[in-house]
Amino acid sequence: MRAARSYWVETLGCPKNQVDSDKVEGQLLADGYARAASPEDADLVVVNTCAFIESARQESVDTVLSLASAKAADARLVVTGCMAERYGSELAEALPEADLVAGFGVPVTLGRKASAGAASVDVPLLDLLNLPRPASSAPWAYVKVAEGCDRVCGFCAIPSFRGPQRSRSEEAVLAEVDALGAQEIVLVAQDLASYGKDQRRAGAIVPLVRAVAARVARTRLLYLYPSDLTDELIDAVGETGVPYFDLSLQHVSKPLLRRMRRWGDGARFLSRIADIRTRFPDAAFRSNFIVGYPGETEADHDLLLRFVEEAQLDWCGFFAYSPEEGTYAVTLDGAVPASLVRERLAELSELQDAITAERRRALIGSTVEVLVDAPGVGRTHREAPEIDGVVRVPSTLAVGEFAKVVVVDAEGPDLDAEAV
Repeated sequence: MRAARSYWVETLGCPKNQVDSDKVEGQLLADGYARAASPEDADLVVVNTCAFIESARQESVDTVLSLASAKAADARLVVTGCMAERYGSELAEALPEADLVAGFGVPVTLGRKASAGAASVDVPLLDLLNLPRPASSAPWAYVKVAEGCDRVCGFCAIPSFRGPQRSRSEEAVLAEVDALGAQEIVLVAQDLASYGKDQRRAGAIVPLVRAVAARVARTRLLYLYPSDLTDELIDAVGETGVPYFDLSLQHVSKPLLRRMRRWGDGARFLSRIADIRTRFPDAAFRSNFIVGYPGETEADHDLLLRFVEEAQLDWCGFFAYSPEEGTYAVTLDGAVPASLVRERLAELSELQDAITAERRRALIGSTVEVLVDAPGVGRTHREAPEIDGVVRVPSTLAVGEFAKVVVVDAEGPDLDAEAV
């Protein structure tokens, strides 16, 4: 028998969405709801959707339909998040299984079918960015420091439904950090290094990083636009003891990057990476690249292959270009055949998998410090939670503990370690 007023939240997409789900949970807990053990046991099932690319949207729809079948007959199903905000009433009509389609800041406990994207809906809005959230149930937690984005990247529709950048105050961020009680804080935003620019506080990310690092053992940053990676920010990241650099590069061909409305080129990126490694030899790097953007030539692809080989990044993601309604890229010629995109993805992934495996094998025999996330699972500064590989450690190590371990083996992205 289901407990009265219980909820289940299913989150899809990026870490920023996970923060939004935590805020929704905070709202539900304040309203007297309790977490259910499973979606089948919940009175209220909430799906926080992703709308970044077509595959993410399809996964969101499939998840909604699956939970609609799994939930109890009298339980309510609410669809929120990016798809709800972006498609509004269109999504509500396409998903009659949902009792409510609620965009950002719309209370998921509303009792009527509605869409926040429809102008006719008159519902109270919440400041989702600054809502309280429950204490972290893990030794780490994401903290979103800003919402929206002011950039005009040719492939990205996020600004159209997340809006322009809106930074939180440093005081609000630090208060959330304190309340979460986590050992590791992972700062996230659509454009993290631009934190504070909308408030005419250029460079505000640096004092924020230092203030967070003064409160917790580990501070990690995700999603850094390369043009804003200043010397001062590099030093601030390195000083935290977590020299982990997640660089949003997207490609290395200068002409193609200009078609993406992006800054930089491979030579500049390699120079910056080399500079960081000189300052912080233990630095770890992650990036993502789009494959098959309109106009990508074989020469562009070869440039990217050479970059991946030379850069020797620890972690890389490669994604097929997805045409997004309303973006600049959908107006461009030079579509790359899907079969060729698949070939290029496979070639890049095979190369990077080998690089990652070799960089992991190079750690065998070294003593590293891990934060134990779960029984038998830890992470060093080189692994971001839920994204990168892990370090398998003795199950006797306590969750939430920092421990010195010796790496004894490597298997693909993961390491095996023994207690010192």
